[in-house]
Amino acid sequence: MKTLLCALAGVSALALAGTAQADALFWSTQAKPIEETQAMREQVLKGAGEAVDYQTADEGPWLTRIQAELKAGSGSIDVLGGLHSDFSTLPDDLVDLSSIDLGDIKVNATFKKLAMMETSEQKYLPWMQATYIMAANKKALEFLPQGADINALTYDQLIEWTKTLAEKTGGPKFGFPAGPKGLKHRFFQGYLYPSYTNSMVTKFRSPEAVTAWQKFKELWTYTNPASTNYAFMQEQLLSGEVWVAFDHTARLADAFNKKPDEFVAFPAPAGPTGRGFMPVVAGVGIPKTAPDMEAARKLVAYMMKPETQIATLKATNFFPVVDVDLPDDMPAAVKMSGAAISKMSNAPDANPGLLPVGLGDLGGKFNQVYNDTFERIVLAGQPIEQVLDDEGEQLKALMQQSGAPCWAPDKPSEGACPVE
Repeated sequence: MKTLLCALAGVSALALAGTAQADALFWSTQAKPIEETQAMREQVLKGAGEAVDYQTADEGPWLTRIQAELKAGSGSIDVLGGLHSDFSTLPDDLVDLSSIDLGDIKVNATFKKLAMMETSEQKYLPWMQATYIMAANKKALEFLPQGADINALTYDQLIEWTKTLAEKTGGPKFGFPAGPKGLKHRFFQGYLYPSYTNSMVTKFRSPEAVTAWQKFKELWTYTNPASTNYAFMQEQLLSGEVWVAFDHTARLADAFNKKPDEFVAFPAPAGPTGRGFMPVVAGVGIPKTAPDMEAARKLVAYMMKPETQIATLKATNFFPVVDVDLPDDMPAAVKMSGAAISKMSNAPDANPGLLPVGLGDLGGKFNQVYNDTFERIVLAGQPIEQVLDDEGEQLKALMQQSGAPCWAPDKPSEGACPVE
């Protein structure tokens, strides 16, 4: 009898929960810090027109819940929010969003294509982004190569620029976060390799990769040697130790906010296979088990509105993925970085290299391959081809151990992403 009563109580609780849930459930891996979650609820979603229950979870529980609902054939989740990598195992279970009417809103074309996930359907819509950019003291602009557009630089022009700076100012003025806590591996993975090989993994030891490292060695000649100690480039920009630098937007923010009139933000350079950059792209999608498809589609459309994108920026520090004019009261770092990100991600030669997907606890070892390659080639002066062959074997073993398929810019693979 006790077991029966417990079972009945459980059924009653589920029934009451189902009755109570009138709000659209937005199930997200993003904006998890309590301040951001609260801002999403109270600032971003308050204008949605219908009540929205914004709930967050880590990637594991997030995926477990949606997979359980999909397996059951019905669910309570109306809209999913997550990184591109979060959606990577769900493309067959997502509603095609291509028919959602966004009016005259212009969504970033590069990210929209990415969100099709190698299908003919719009599996999710890009929602927000963060990334890495470049910054320069305005004093450096007079030394730009003749005819160079700072918003459309090539690696050759960057090298020429840093060479002139070193020669005209008495020493190297380019700064790179090559210290133990710097994000140098993301530069090699998402910027250098896509720009020269259109790959991050498969072409790791290709002839094109050899050229990429030759170019970076040349750039290193005009890089401040103290860069091996640098973590956050904002400090060196503010002190004048470096005049031109690459880093994550969050690690440049102090320089832009403290001395906005002294600095410019601009896109990363381009190479033979495009303007490689590493966007951290979050999107919104609708599972096929959504209980209220109409409400879900309205919520997705609402997240794309320029005013919603601005509110999301204020709540999360992630930048818009649609054309939007930022208000004047935004911090200088937001306005400066936002403009550079927009130019970079909307560039005709934009070539995004995504954050690694599917590596699990091998992510650190994956990053270490790129760091070791840099240290051996650039700092120790070892032969490029030999180093790439050695480290390529390490990378190949990691990919086989993880079983992770390729991600952009590499072409999709059956099974582990190959290293040629």
